[in-house]
Amino acid sequence: MLKQIRWYLETALFVAVSFAVALLPDRLALAAGRGIGRLFFALVQGRRRIAIENIAASLPFLESQPGWRGGTAEQLARETFENLGCCVVEVCKLYRGKGQGLIDSVEFRGLEHYEAAAAKGKGVAFITAHCGNWELLALSFGQRYHDISVVARRQDNPYLNAMIEKIRKAYGNGVIYKDGALRSMFAALKKKEIVGILIDQAVHPDGGILVDFLGRPAWAIRLPALIGRKSGAPLVPGFIHREGTRNIITLYPEYPVSTLEDPEEAAAEDARGLTRFIEEYVIQHPTQWYWVHKRWKNSPAAADRVAGK
Repeated sequence: MLKQIRWYLETALFVAVSFAVALLPDRLALAAGRGIGRLFFALVQGRRRIAIENIAASLPFLESQPGWRGGTAEQLARETFENLGCCVVEVCKLYRGKGQGLIDSVEFRGLEHYEAAAAKGKGVAFITAHCGNWELLALSFGQRYHDISVVARRQDNPYLNAMIEKIRKAYGNGVIYKDGALRSMFAALKKKEIVGILIDQAVHPDGGILVDFLGRPAWAIRLPALIGRKSGAPLVPGFIHREGTRNIITLYPEYPVSTLEDPEEAAAEDARGLTRFIEEYVIQHPTQWYWVHKRWKNSPAAADRVAGK
């Protein structure tokens, strides 16, 4: 019963905020989004702690990388929350049907890489992560170029889940939920459709591959390598980032899947190669990745901390 009440309250809050935000001009909406982000940084102690701890543990790696801009863990975490606040108000505008201008203003770089992949006639698997406004990435590409079916986890709140699904479908995109996703993905690619896969969430060790990510071991998903090898569909990395008031989507050349004969070694090589794209993104846009997620849970380093080693 308490869970049901919390779901209703969360949904009511989203509806109220989305209605208010939809009335604001885009620049004012982004300013409001940064304010919302700062408010949540102050109030949501658990997620703030996770973000700061994740960034602090990754700083030794980041500080050794060419092009690193610097910053403390707390400063970068605060800016991460501000970016998430901007994403929230953008999604609110999209939900209220006020987001066409936002979609039209997205800049695309590297479209030729998508076109070359699509020309192979085997569908395309977009490889991305929780970077920038990842919902806008899928919606703007689907609206302006080709529909995408995005692999997603159902939200714990079924009412919010229904709202997000409504946004995606209103702009022509589909949703493939993780339960039973593999069969649906192969079916979509067989029809020469486009599938979007976010590869930066923690997975259980039984179904993952251990890779180095931002200087620490983390479990990575096997799915992209399996999809590329079994279906022959090109894997095209693509990410969205924010530059001031603009959102920019960058598509990269098709990722060449491993030619190693051993399936485990091949999957590991592909997981490492695709993870490197996310590392490069974090180096360039450190406050636009989803630091509030427990990305390193179940990893050997996390187990050692729990054991006090």
